[in-house]
Amino acid sequence: MLRPALLSLGFLTMPTLAQPFQASLFLTAKDAKTQLAPSGTFTSAPPSPAQATIFLDDAKTFQTIVGIGGAITDASAEVFAKLPPAKQRELIAAYFDPKAGIGYSLIRTNIHSCDFSSASYTYVADNDKALASFNIAPDLKYRIPMIKQAMTESGSGGMTIYASPWSPPAWMKTNNNMLNGGELKPEFADAWANYYIKFIEAYEKQGIPIFGITVQNEPAAVQRWESCIYTAEQERDFVKNHLGPALAKAGMLNTADLNAPSSKKIIVWDHNRDIMYERAKVVLEDPAAAKYIWGVGFHWYVGDHFENVRLVQDRFPNTHLLFTEGCVESFNPAKVNEWGAGERYGRSLFNDFNNGAVGWTDWNILLDENGGPNHVGNFCFAPVHADTQPGADFGKLTFMNSFHYLGHFSKFVRPGAKRIIASSTSDELLTTAFKNPDGTIAVVVMNQTEKAIDTNLQLRNSAIKTKSPARSIFTAIIDAAK
Repeated sequence: MLRPALLSLGFLTMPTLAQPFQASLFLTAKDAKTQLAPSGTFTSAPPSPAQATIFLDDAKTFQTIVGIGGAITDASAEVFAKLPPAKQRELIAAYFDPKAGIGYSLIRTNIHSCDFSSASYTYVADNDKALASFNIAPDLKYRIPMIKQAMTESGSGGMTIYASPWSPPAWMKTNNNMLNGGELKPEFADAWANYYIKFIEAYEKQGIPIFGITVQNEPAAVQRWESCIYTAEQERDFVKNHLGPALAKAGMLNTADLNAPSSKKIIVWDHNRDIMYERAKVVLEDPAAAKYIWGVGFHWYVGDHFENVRLVQDRFPNTHLLFTEGCVESFNPAKVNEWGAGERYGRSLFNDFNNGAVGWTDWNILLDENGGPNHVGNFCFAPVHADTQPGADFGKLTFMNSFHYLGHFSKFVRPGAKRIIASSTSDELLTTAFKNPDGTIAVVVMNQTEKAIDTNLQLRNSAIKTKSPARSIFTAIIDAAK
C-alpha cells in the first residue's frame, strides 16, 4: 500500500536535467577601464564551484517595468542648445538610441520653472484665475525641441514622459513667492488643478504625450528655489477634491482602470524615502483619494531607507512605486571621475527595483562645466557635462561613470520587462534580474569590493561561470532558448 507513495517520492526527488543557455556579458570596471564593453558570449554547463552563485528563477515574476531614464529640464535643454550640431547628435544618440546608446525610455520634465532653470517663470499672467493667458512659449525655445529629438531617437519603442511642478505661480501661494516654500491658497486649488490640464493639453498639441504628473516636487521642503509645502492631509485633499476630479472631468483619468493607456497617472509624494510610508499611508488609506492615484514617487537625498520602499509595496501592492529623482549634489569639477558616483547610482537601482520600483529617473541628463545653469546656485552633477565656454574644449562632453552604471539597466532592461528572482549566495554582490518582452533575461551584478569574485549565473540547473572584477558592474543577457 506504500508503494505508490514511495514511487511518488522517488519521482519528486529525481534530479532536474540541465537546460543549456547562452549569455552575452557587458562590463564596466574601474581597473580595466571598460565602459559597457562586450566581454564575451558564454554557453552554460553543469554548475561548478564558485565564490558566489546567483540563482535565477523566471517562473516567478514581480513588477512590470515602465522605463528607466532621466530629466530633461530647462538647464539640460539650454546647455544642449549651446552645443555644436555634431555634439548634439552625439548626446542624443548616447542617451536615447536603444542600440548604439543606453536606450533611455523614461523622461521627467518640469511644469514651468524649477531650480534648474535660468530664471523663474510661469505660463500665465498674474492673477489670471481663469488661465486665459496660458502659454508654454518659454518651453518652445529649448526644452520641447530637445524632448522631440529624444523621442525620435528612441524609435518605435516609444518614450514615457511625465511632468512635475516645483511651485504654483506666486499669486496662488500664501507667501506670494514661487521660492522659499509657502502653501497653495485654498481659493486657487481649482485653478491650480486646471493648470496641470492646460499643461498636458499644450504638450500633447506639440506631439508630446504625457504619461502622468506628480502632484508636487518635494512637498515637505522649504527650498530657496521654487517650492511649495503640502502636508500629507493637504496633498490627499488636493488630489481628492480638485486634481483627481478635474482630470476625470477632462476625460484624462479613468478611475475604473488607472492603468489604461489613455488614463493620466497621478503620482503623490515625490520626495525622499525616509517618510514615504507615512505620507503614502495618509493618502492611500482614503478611498476617495486613492481612486485617483496611480503611484508614489520618491527621491534619495536623506539616506538610503530602502526598506521603506518595500513597506509601501507590501502595504499598498496595487500602487506603483517610481523613483523620480536622484543626483550627486554639490558640483566639484575635480570629482567628475570619482568611481563612487556610479556605485551610488548602482546601489539605489538594485535596491529600488528589488523592493518593487517600476521605473527609475535620474535628475538632469546634461549640465554645463559648472553643474548648471541654476538660478539659485544649486549646482549638481549630471551623468554628462558639456563645456560651453569658448576655447579648445568647447562642446566637449564628459561622461561620468554614473552614465554607464545607469546604462547597465536602461539599455538592457526594457519597458514591459518583469523582474524575476535573482538570489545571491554572496553578501559582496548586488544583483537583480528581469525577463524582457522578447524573452531574454537581463541579469545585473555589481561588485563594490576591491577583489574579483568568481561568479556563477545559474538557471534551470545549468550555469555559466564568469568573474565579477573589483569595483565593477556587469549585465548578462541570457537567451534561454539557445
